Amino acid sequence: MAKPRDSSDMRLLMLPPVARLFDQGRKVRLDADQMLFSAGDPGDGCYWVYDGLLKVHVISHSGSDRVLAILGAGTIVGELSMFDGDPRSASVTAIRPSKLSFVTRAAFNATLDAYPEIYRELTIILAGRLRDINDAMAATSFLSLRGRAAHVLLALADAFGQDVSGGGIVIRQRVTQSDIAAMAGITRESVSRVMHDWVSRAIVSRSAYYYCLENKSVLEHECDF
Repeated sequence: MAKPRDSSDMRLLMLPPVARLFDQGRKVRLDADQMLFSAGDPGDGCYWVYDGLLKVHVISHSGSDRVLAILGAGTIVGELSMFDGDPRSASVTAIRPSKLSFVTRAAFNATLDAYPEIYRELTIILAGRLRDINDAMAATSFLSLRGRAAHVLLALADAFGQDVSGGGIVIRQRVTQSDIAAMAGITRESVSRVMHDWVSRAIVSRSAYYYCLENKSVLEHECDF
């Protein structure tokens, strides 16, 4: 006969699957521009983002910075090392103050042994990350500078967008032109010129540090190969 679950087990069952991993995790706070971990660091655990905004990025020997992804609340960070045991494949830095929860590799494995259904959700997360990387590589290889910038804005709108009156989509995260440039693999000056043109044509607007996509179809056209 199966052993009855105690009250803490029942409470965990009421949580979303992945959140069970981090329910009792160590709380971590990051200031803006504070690095969570660097590429090459040991993969000793992973994190859940409760609040804030992080960038996953790689830094070349020459010092250039390429942003691979921007992650907001409700996402897992550092999970890849939990599966293969290798060091961190990229660096993660807070774009703005952030709150996270950390679990060790041992706690990660113990929770997945107890709740194997979590594997399915993690697989979906990893598949989504791989698709995002494939899209980013295709954009870098085939799109013009304008297309790359448009691709980044559309990706941000898909992740953090909120519909507003008039048909626009506001990106509910504070993202700078430098962040967009790093994600697109182009210079900040190029992003500035493209944004100036789009703003003048009412394709994109900006207010209180938030970008708004006023004409999504034009940006999608820029992304046609």
